[in-house]
Amino acid sequence: MTKFDPVQLGHFVGTERYYRISRRHLLTDGTKYLAEQAECFWMMDAVASHLMEIGTAEWFVLVRVQVTEGRAIMIYEDGNDREHARQEIPYTDFALNSITLYACWDGEHWVIMLPGEY
Repeated sequence: MTKFDPVQLGHFVGTERYYRISRRHLLTDGTKYLAEQAECFWMMDAVASHLMEIGTAEWFVLVRVQVTEGRAIMIYEDGNDREHARQEIPYTDFALNSITLYACWDGEHWVIMLPGEY
């Protein structure tokens, strides 16, 4: 495995391909890169499970991940500061202090993406 380079995340604009992580959840090129290189498939699984709980009445969900002292908090919002859910992760070695992901409902799947891919 190559060393994770967070600078590379800024190079993902749009996506060429989608990668299925469950029946109703897809990753973009950028989120697949993030999951593989930063070894954080756990994060994508957590996002997918919360999206199932939030449902499809909301077609857009913003996910903020904040890491402090080896612990993380994941906050799921509507993009207008209205919180849908919150999850505490008791331990993580995630390489960044924070990251924001977007999830959009396409009528059939939740597509989990980097903000630059929106």
